[in-house]
Amino acid sequence: MKTAIMTTPGNPDVLTLREIPQPNINSPTAILVKLKAAGINPIDTKLRRRGTFYPDEMPAILGCDGAGIVEAVGSEVRRFQPGDEVYFCVGGLGKTGTGNYAEYAVVEEHRVALKPKTLSFAEASAAPLVLITAWEALYDRARLSPGQTVLIHGGAGGVGHVAIQLAKLKGAKVCTTVGSTDKARLVRQLGADEPILYKQTDFVQSVLTWTDGKGVDVAFDTVGGQTFFDTCGAVKVYGNLVTILQPDPAIGNLKVARNRNLRLSLELMLTPALMRLKEAQLHQTSVLEQCATFIDEGKLTLHLSQTFPLEDVVAAHKALETGSTTGKIALLIA
Repeated sequence: MKTAIMTTPGNPDVLTLREIPQPNINSPTAILVKLKAAGINPIDTKLRRRGTFYPDEMPAILGCDGAGIVEAVGSEVRRFQPGDEVYFCVGGLGKTGTGNYAEYAVVEEHRVALKPKTLSFAEASAAPLVLITAWEALYDRARLSPGQTVLIHGGAGGVGHVAIQLAKLKGAKVCTTVGSTDKARLVRQLGADEPILYKQTDFVQSVLTWTDGKGVDVAFDTVGGQTFFDTCGAVKVYGNLVTILQPDPAIGNLKVARNRNLRLSLELMLTPALMRLKEAQLHQTSVLEQCATFIDEGKLTLHLSQTFPLEDVVAAHKALETGSTTGKIALLIA
């Protein structure tokens, strides 16, 4: 089968096209998926630059997100049959035999959900990682409740644009930081109540003004760095701050967070895969199933800004690394 393989850590040019043997079903509960598209996420570019979680198993096929058609099933598979259209976030972290920058993938059935009927394969392939990340951050970590106020950083980005919608579905009021007036228009279309042009204004002061000086109940940091520490001052006393990045003590300190008695949470949706936690993996699959229902009911959308053929994977990585894209990018495989 045709794949895009990472041969060594480095710039996008380390991704090369290569023909390798098609994978076979390796357990009675696995399914073989003919991939139609693969989502590209920042984790892909990070692993490409610094190396995968399994450096001794190089070369590697990247790509955590995939969507395609079930081609064959193991003898004990009960939830799927050949011809089913599916999507999932599995593999792509460097483990041999995994990754979705390829024509086929073998996946355990408990990690897979039926694709939303109203999404194309490209759109569906770009959805799983960001849906799970936003869901876990807002619903599981921050325990978002109806009527609460939320600050979402990077609202026009991959995680941010679905986080806005999930927050609104919960009945929250949403403010979000964006870098341009075009992105401000996009996030308003997605339901944001208050776009904040962070390049033109102090976002902390804007949040405090929007909340009558109290701060938001929940803040969701998708940016990291100094933004994480600054955000502490925008959260109400006893509020929640969730980040998907590792706070760097060399940049700031948590004095403001401590003084305000904030509950700080870290979100890494890859933990169930890295630690092989089946219960948590089942929860993530249920998230994809619920989100598919929301999408098909018209309550949730996925903004796919660009697609590239598999042969142009280098260009796709370069596009994501500009940092100026909105929504998601996907590879078209077949």
